[in-house]
Amino acid sequence: MHRLALAAGAALMLMGQAAPSDPEMRLWRLDCGTLEVSDFGPFSDTRDYDGQPRDIVDSCYLVKHGADYLLWDTGLPASLIGKPATEWVFTYRMTTTLRDQLRTIGVKPDQIRYVGISHYHDDHTGQARDFPGATLLIGAQDWEAIRTVRPQSERDRFQPWIGGGAKVEPVDKDRDVFGDGSVTILAMPGHTPGHRALLVKLPRMGNVLLSGDQFHAQESYDKGLVPAFNFDRTDTLASHDRFKGIVRSLKATVIIQHEAADVKKLPAFPKSAE
Repeated sequence: MHRLALAAGAALMLMGQAAPSDPEMRLWRLDCGTLEVSDFGPFSDTRDYDGQPRDIVDSCYLVKHGADYLLWDTGLPASLIGKPATEWVFTYRMTTTLRDQLRTIGVKPDQIRYVGISHYHDDHTGQARDFPGATLLIGAQDWEAIRTVRPQSERDRFQPWIGGGAKVEPVDKDRDVFGDGSVTILAMPGHTPGHRALLVKLPRMGNVLLSGDQFHAQESYDKGLVPAFNFDRTDTLASHDRFKGIVRSLKATVIIQHEAADVKKLPAFPKSAE
C-alpha cells in the first residue's frame, strides 16, 4: 500500500507539472477617434432621435492571449489626425494612431496575430492595412461584399488581404479564435450582412461582450432600436435577441463601442482589464 501511495503521489506530481497553465488574458481599450453627429436621426428607423445632435466615441480593443494578440476593429484612418473631415451627418476627428498606442505598451505591429473586424464600415476599418502581417478575421458575408460590391475606398483598406499578400479567414458563423473558449467572434448579422461581436472571457472581470455596431447608444440597447441604414431589419432584431440572451446567460459586461459611458467600464489606457 505504501508503494502504491508513493506511485500515485508521483503520478499526480507529474500530471501537475505537465498540466499547461492558463494563458495570460488582458484587454485594452484603444482610442480610435470621435464622431460628432449633427443629426442622430438615422440611428433609429422609428424616429426616436430626429434632429438631435450627439457626440459618440470610436473605440478599438486589444486582446492579449498568452503570447498572441488580437486587435478588434481599427477605427478611423490616421489621415484624419489634425484634419477633421465632415461627411453626411458626421464630423470625424482623430488625435492618435493605433500604432502609437501599441508602442506605449510595448507591442509592435508584427506581434498582432489577428485583426478582427466587426464590420466593413469606415470607422471600424480605417487603420487595418497598418497590420499587413496579421491574419484578417471578418464575417464571410462582409468579406464577399468588400471584394465585390463595396466602394474602392473600402477595398483599399484591405489591400494586403485582397492582393493575396496577407492571410484572410472569413468567418461564416461563430469563431473560437484561440480554441479554448476565451475569445469568440459571434455572428450578429443585420447592421451589415456579416456583422460580428466579440466575447472575451477575462480571469477577474469575467465575460466582456464588445458590441461592434449591434447598438450605438444605451437607448438603442434599452429600446431595441434599429438604424435606418442597417442592411437588414429582421436580422438586426434577431441579433438583438441573441446578444441580450448571451448577456443574461453569461452575466456579461456589455461594451457598446460607440457609447463613452460603456467604454469607461474598462480601465483608461494604458491600463488593461484582466
